[in-house]
Amino acid sequence: MTLLTWLYVPADRAEIVAKALAAGADAVVVDLQDAVAVERKDAARGNLVEHLAAWSERAVTHGVELHVRVNEIGGDPGVRDLAVLGSLDGIDVIRVPRVEQSGDLDPVREAWGDRDLRLHPLIETARGLRHAFEIAAAPDVVAISLGEGDLSVDLGVADEDGLAWARSSLVVAAAAAGLPAPSMSVFGDLSDTRGLADSCALGRRLGMRGRAAIHPRQLPAIVEAFTPSAREIALAERVIDAAERSGGAQRLADGRFVDAPVVRAARRVLSRRRDRHEKEETT
Repeated sequence: MTLLTWLYVPADRAEIVAKALAAGADAVVVDLQDAVAVERKDAARGNLVEHLAAWSERAVTHGVELHVRVNEIGGDPGVRDLAVLGSLDGIDVIRVPRVEQSGDLDPVREAWGDRDLRLHPLIETARGLRHAFEIAAAPDVVAISLGEGDLSVDLGVADEDGLAWARSSLVVAAAAAGLPAPSMSVFGDLSDTRGLADSCALGRRLGMRGRAAIHPRQLPAIVEAFTPSAREIALAERVIDAAERSGGAQRLADGRFVDAPVVRAARRVLSRRRDRHEKEETT
């Protein structure tokens, strides 16, 4: 099933992680990086060691993937993270920040050993964006996304308009590597529900899919924004019906032209709706 929501929670708050796993997100990202103060890094790692088995069991119960975001691999906190993770089981995906070339992922592979590894690199610099196609195609990579806060600083852009090219580039890189469409970064203003919805709509038009969240209250707006509407479903069904009846290209009553690419798009819409139904039925 395609994921739509990733809920970030600080690893140094074990009780928050436990609650997040039942909050309705598709995945929970236990964060060792930005959500944890420098003086709390050891406590965060300690929680991971102590509670991971229980968190993993809870994740399975709620049909949630359990992800961990490590600190930047080039620094001491990242090295310490990998030393801990190398002995743990129960993590579905490791998010790796500030990846600038495919080789930056090698230390994670070395720490992980021969076990199955699923990596989610975060592109947060201009250099990383330049090598996005190479990173997306690297072994063990199952998804790729932008770290838009850091990237905005690196590029000197002030708002979402300045990220349009970066977002579109990553959409192409993911598609070329056969990965799911990239998800959007967190929307930082918890009080601005309308702004969140508008931002999600913009990302969706660019080909992005789903979004990370920093609070459970953001999840419904994200799901609604990336789930096909009743109107989209109805149109997709008309397209499929017309294609099956005609066996070739034709024009609908409203003037829309139906050919093979339009049919593929319609099937994708219906598939996404089925995904959400299946998710809702299992939670």
